[in-house]
Amino acid sequence: MAAIKIYHNPHCSKSRATLSLLEENKLSPEIIYYLETPPDTAELTELLEMLGMGIRDILRQNEAEYDRLGLDDESLSEATLLDSVYQHPQLMQRPIVVRGNRAILGRPPENVLQLIGA
Repeated sequence: MAAIKIYHNPHCSKSRATLSLLEENKLSPEIIYYLETPPDTAELTELLEMLGMGIRDILRQNEAEYDRLGLDDESLSEATLLDSVYQHPQLMQRPIVVRGNRAILGRPPENVLQLIGA
């Protein structure tokens, strides 16, 4: 069974609920507090590949930085967006749960059940 990681924000109710769901299923994930240690652009790119998503799919548009940085500009490159998320990790949707070479966004938290086979 592959190890599980959760990119976690303890201040986010969805992230807390997803972590609880993992623990209820007798799993002890590696907890990555991504606001303290944000994934670099290479790691973000890998996460996006595992999620099957693009960078815009995980941007939190309601964050002040989204507007302040003008991230709604469709002409911005993927590299610029990746760097923006690295510099301002609160822009990243959470939680992201990884198992092996698969990842899932825990919004809603029950999505994680697909990943863990519960």
